[in-house]
Amino acid sequence: MIELDERRRPRVILWAVAGVVTFGFLVAMEVVARHYGMPGPIVNQAREVIFTPTSGPLLYAGLALMMVVLPWRQRFISLGIAAGIDVVFFLVRWVVDAKMMFGNGALWVILGYAFIAVTRRTGKERVLLLKGVGLGLLLVAGHKTGDTWLMITSETRPSVLDAYVATADHALGNPSWVMGRFVEATGPIGYHALHLVYGQLPLAAAVFALYQLRNVAREGRFPAHHLVRTFLAIGLVGPVVYMIFPVVGPVFAYGAEGGQWAAANLWPQTPLSTGAPQAFPFDEITPRNCMPSLHTAWATTLFIHTREGSRLLRNAGTFWLVGTLTATLGFGYHYGADLVAGVVFALTVEATMRAFARGWDRAGVTLVVYGSVVFTALVVSYRYLPVEMARYPWVFGPALLLAMASVIYGYLRTTRLWNPQTVPVQQPEPQLVQA
Repeated sequence: MIELDERRRPRVILWAVAGVVTFGFLVAMEVVARHYGMPGPIVNQAREVIFTPTSGPLLYAGLALMMVVLPWRQRFISLGIAAGIDVVFFLVRWVVDAKMMFGNGALWVILGYAFIAVTRRTGKERVLLLKGVGLGLLLVAGHKTGDTWLMITSETRPSVLDAYVATADHALGNPSWVMGRFVEATGPIGYHALHLVYGQLPLAAAVFALYQLRNVAREGRFPAHHLVRTFLAIGLVGPVVYMIFPVVGPVFAYGAEGGQWAAANLWPQTPLSTGAPQAFPFDEITPRNCMPSLHTAWATTLFIHTREGSRLLRNAGTFWLVGTLTATLGFGYHYGADLVAGVVFALTVEATMRAFARGWDRAGVTLVVYGSVVFTALVVSYRYLPVEMARYPWVFGPALLLAMASVIYGYLRTTRLWNPQTVPVQQPEPQLVQA
């Protein structure tokens, strides 16, 4: 027993440190948001206990994640209580003619279970319930933090570097312009279908996460690694790069959505010229959320995790990855270079989370370092070599794809080492002994 405690102590300390760092990060985001006259993620989430929530589906997704630690009977009771509370809030808002939205009930139930865990549970039951509550609240807090990040990027980065990425994108054949014309050719049916896939990526991820965590209540523990952990990590770390490399996307920088701030109205008919790029000012509203493409990173992560499911789930993961990549380019939200960086970023973060869950070894450290180096090289090349990339696409185009492919290969090779496939050993056939 003492030896077991000694083995678990470093992990407990590590989780405690991670909790303190996360809380400190949220406080820092709150302070920065207040500096710009906006409420931060902590205040925004606390307000939704009483005031109208921003997103009811998000709060119920958090409740669903929390309920994976509960038996089925308690799940139905919790959902009923949440719905009942929302009906009361709905009626009050209807009477006072306030903005209508549901979700308060879900947050009340999550907080109620936090109180129950502290006051009515002990030992492993308390720990498991608190983990469920923390997971649900982290999902909501992660979304609020992402909104704050996007606000900060638009406030603190008045100039954007779209010209650099658009120029570098010539090495890949200007895929955003190509897909933009393709989506236009599909008409309203193609547009709405892709918009549904693009917008419902979080819902698809939540559904698979619930499938992945379906046995938590029965086993009394969470799996060592699951989809939600990587999703949250991508959402928290990715915006840091937004601050370093602010980009708004072709439909804003060179299309109709940019209005008077657009450098030109070229997308998707006419690709940008290959002249020397320059930064140019943009409005203080549009988020600088392109480099890397986090939608690509999230879709890639969903694709990776669905490989462990049934054929239906694998097909769904492939469908959402292809649909998301098509939509991000076809709607003009991203350049092709953003997607390449997004794939490398996703694999690096996923490898980091897997290595953290199973314990660091040489293969894990090598993969994470290599992915980080490739990602850094991509971003630096977009910033300082765009003209050369556009001038020699037959060199830099394959080089970008090979760099991405090398990270994919390294990820597959390393994860196969971590999870070797067991091959059944064939037993020798019995020999007949002749008398």
